[in-house]
Amino acid sequence: METNRIRFNKVMLENLPLPPAGKRATYYDLVQPGLLVRVSSAGSKTFGIFRRTKNGPERVTIGPFPDLTVEQARKKASELLGDIAQGKSPAEAKREKRGELTLGEAFDRYITYHAIPQGLKTVEHMRGDFERYLGAIPDRPVKKHGKPRVKSPGSVNWQNKKLSAIDTKQIVRLKTGLAEKAGPAAANHAVKLLRVIFNTMIEWKEYKGENPATSVDLLKIKSRERFLQKEELPRLFKVLAETENTSIRDYILLSILTGARKSNVLAMRWKEIDFDRGEWRIPDTKNGEPVIVQLPAEAIDVLKGRQEIDDEWVFPGAGKSGHMQSPKRGVKAVLDRAGIEDLRIHDLRRTLGSWQAITGASLAVIGKSLGHKSVAATQIYARLSADPVRESVSRATAAMLEAAGVTKKAEVLKFTKKKA
Repeated sequence: METNRIRFNKVMLENLPLPPAGKRATYYDLVQPGLLVRVSSAGSKTFGIFRRTKNGPERVTIGPFPDLTVEQARKKASELLGDIAQGKSPAEAKREKRGELTLGEAFDRYITYHAIPQGLKTVEHMRGDFERYLGAIPDRPVKKHGKPRVKSPGSVNWQNKKLSAIDTKQIVRLKTGLAEKAGPAAANHAVKLLRVIFNTMIEWKEYKGENPATSVDLLKIKSRERFLQKEELPRLFKVLAETENTSIRDYILLSILTGARKSNVLAMRWKEIDFDRGEWRIPDTKNGEPVIVQLPAEAIDVLKGRQEIDDEWVFPGAGKSGHMQSPKRGVKAVLDRAGIEDLRIHDLRRTLGSWQAITGASLAVIGKSLGHKSVAATQIYARLSADPVRESVSRATAAMLEAAGVTKKAEVLKFTKKKA
């Protein structure tokens, strides 16, 4: 291999002679020791460095000329040679970077080796967030009655981006873009997911860098305070009494009367219901702990009206899970008919707690009845018995039904005898 020492400059490098076919010529810079340019017989010119060390020669490619100027190549060569002088190996670092995980690979490992084995119930939500905000939408069939998942406005596709190529500035820009185009909740979901992916890879020694999402603050989101108002309850109960979709009707009623989360109501099993004690034991909740829900008499009436529909599920469905999946469309139809605007499914859960507060229940009792988990209140919750919780739920239920214009228990849910 022919070598020459010259003073690199743009004109000189542009006019270097080409070596014979299949050969390569190497030229060294007289200004920056260790900097070289390799010339191929096809005419390509590539900057690099060469330095002998006690551990053997270090060869590192810097980049092509003229994409890189002579000045840029000299600066990069100086940095790399400085690393070598400190005992670092740029070549080894480069090899490690080639084998470094992409964000998509890191997310898959987090799901496969942590989220699924830990039994996290949020796996599908995390997959959805990753695809919408951070990664690529996979090419897979859409579920029956489902909508194809699409990228969110303001999102990025970092599926194949190396972890070390993601920095704090990029995450801040992503957060800003999502907040402006998709809302602050979307921005926070993306940042939190990036945090957990990087933290896990660092903990597992899969990534040697720092977590670029750690210093990115989450956006403050005003807590939603919407719940069913006194003047809305009569309209809602009138529509519920008239609706032919008994599953949606009973879902709405049990959501209001128990204050349970959507996923728990949909996955309710008969074996979890103790009619004698008036209790519903939810074995697996969002908090990862079982929760005892006190059932008012009206909720028990609703449940008894559904007993003959299915042996296992209170709300059976035709899908893989065995139970009803998304009641969103049916709930919206009922709310629209009742003239109730800006009410979401989660607001049904919030309604019980709000009416408990209206009727004088303490925050501790409300938290216990809704299955909230709070570090500050955990000890207080642990000392609560079922009696004050049951009393509070019953009192709040009575107040809601009175506001709805229903005064007798026999009139409350007389329509629940219809079968789905």
